[in-house]
Amino acid sequence: MKHVTILVPEDVVMASIVDPRMLFLGVNDLLASIGRPPIFQVQLAGLTKEMTLHEGAFTIHTDILLSDLVKTDLIIVPALRLNVKEGIEKNKAFLGWIVDQYRMGAEVASLCIGAFMLASTGLLNGKECSSHWVIAAEFREMFPEVCLVDGRIVTESEGLYSSGGAASYWNLLLHLVEKFAGREIAIMAAKFYALDLDRTTQSPFAMFNGQKKHDDEPIRKAQEYIETNINERILVEELAVKFAIGRRHFERRFKKATNNTPVEYIQRVKMEAAKKQLESSTKNINEVMYEVGYSDNKAFRTIFKKITGLSPVRYRSKYNKEAATAYA
Repeated sequence: MKHVTILVPEDVVMASIVDPRMLFLGVNDLLASIGRPPIFQVQLAGLTKEMTLHEGAFTIHTDILLSDLVKTDLIIVPALRLNVKEGIEKNKAFLGWIVDQYRMGAEVASLCIGAFMLASTGLLNGKECSSHWVIAAEFREMFPEVCLVDGRIVTESEGLYSSGGAASYWNLLLHLVEKFAGREIAIMAAKFYALDLDRTTQSPFAMFNGQKKHDDEPIRKAQEYIETNINERILVEELAVKFAIGRRHFERRFKKATNNTPVEYIQRVKMEAAKKQLESSTKNINEVMYEVGYSDNKAFRTIFKKITGLSPVRYRSKYNKEAATAYA
């Protein structure tokens, strides 16, 4: 039997405690329904016997104090709320315990923004990690030694797991069920909870907001120029000349400031504009393509799919019912 410990820190999203508990205990019920013994022993562990969450709206009763828990097999680090620096500071007492358990053989899985807590242990240094796309820039700034993988929903490395944003942590939980209980049970759980079992990317949900929290004023002006000239064909050489910076130096400064190369930034800005057009208008794909400065249909579709994980047609059908009906 696998001993699963779900941590109950302060400033946590309550659903990311309740959902894994429900799923692992639900798997035990599914196993019982086919005459098989339970596989998960689930406990909620915290620093106190009771934890008040969401400004006093909810109280969670922990099963065991962290100081009394000697050994576990799998640790679930739930999602913190958005003030992650404050959340990590409040929950420092968990970090050393997580490291000690990992060194004794436990595996550790972070859900959504729980990746900040896991990264704070140092265990992810030099490894890949997933988290919510909305905090990617902040994560990279705080943990430069961790490789944050854009878009990926489930990341696994040496017994350390992480998930993409918000509800995509269900895919990590199903991944863990499959690992410990087998594919058959994971499929049963996915059907019972009406979950998409093999979803691999959160790219269709991501919204690109250019990283401007830096002090390089010429680069910020270059970003603003790109964003206000979406319908133009913008070349890196022209940007470097316009802002009086040598091309190589311009590219290095741009990458350092934004975490994107100039070409990547131009593509992301244009694709974000294309996404909004596809979401809100009935324009055909070529019209949208021309409006964001592309004339090569194949190039536009290739870059769009690379960034969103979907073709322009599939993206429109997913987010724009009116246009999808018009072009059906």
